[in-house]
Amino acid sequence: MTFDVSADAYARFMGQYSEPLAVKFATLADVRAGQRALDVGCGPGALTAQLVERLGALAVAAIDPSAPFVAAMRERFPEVDVRSGVAEHLPFPDDTFDLSLAQLVVHFMTDPVTGLLEMARVTRPGGIVVAGVWDHAGGGGPLAAFWRAAHDIDPDAQDESDLAGAREGHLAELCEAAGLQRIEPSVLTVSVRFATFADWWEPFTLGVGPAGAYVARLDDSRRDALRTRCAQRLPPAPFEVDASAWCVRAHA
Repeated sequence: MTFDVSADAYARFMGQYSEPLAVKFATLADVRAGQRALDVGCGPGALTAQLVERLGALAVAAIDPSAPFVAAMRERFPEVDVRSGVAEHLPFPDDTFDLSLAQLVVHFMTDPVTGLLEMARVTRPGGIVVAGVWDHAGGGGPLAAFWRAAHDIDPDAQDESDLAGAREGHLAELCEAAGLQRIEPSVLTVSVRFATFADWWEPFTLGVGPAGAYVARLDDSRRDALRTRCAQRLPPAPFEVDASAWCVRAHA
């Protein structure tokens, strides 16, 4: 899936979760000075920022299929090797990196196993491949309340629970199918505080991802009904949303 939205829209929608997750994700990967790392499906740069902070810009490369994201990344990180492309066809030679990371990306790959194979190919033998996907199937992801409310009104609403890696154990299965070694599953959880319900709801109206696309397809009355139902499902403001991601750390 290509996100044809601005970097700012994505940051307002998912960045509030992906930025704190990136801190834990980079720690899980054991990013250390002297390594060279690739951020696959970098988006506007939540994880890239962590890699640059820990490794320096010249030791980091990033790739994404979204033209607005690539443009924003090149402006934000002029010294990072930012490229346009997809995980299934990484434009790098074999054994280029010590680390290849895909935060919140595998479930949007056209062919997740091929994407993970490519990540392993461009990582040196014994190097690290790390991937993570929100727990959409188990109800632990950041969009759980939204999709529950949507199903209350529209039982046939297509949520994100069937996406690759979104259920417990599936991401490890994909890594095994890609031939990765010493696969170590884990769960990372972040908590985001919202001062008002409007702060939580407004990003869903920006058209980002499957949830944003769903809202964009609704007429005014159905959108208002969904907004009301979401407010009923969430605690009174201020409130916090816990968001968990299935993660794996493996060796190429």
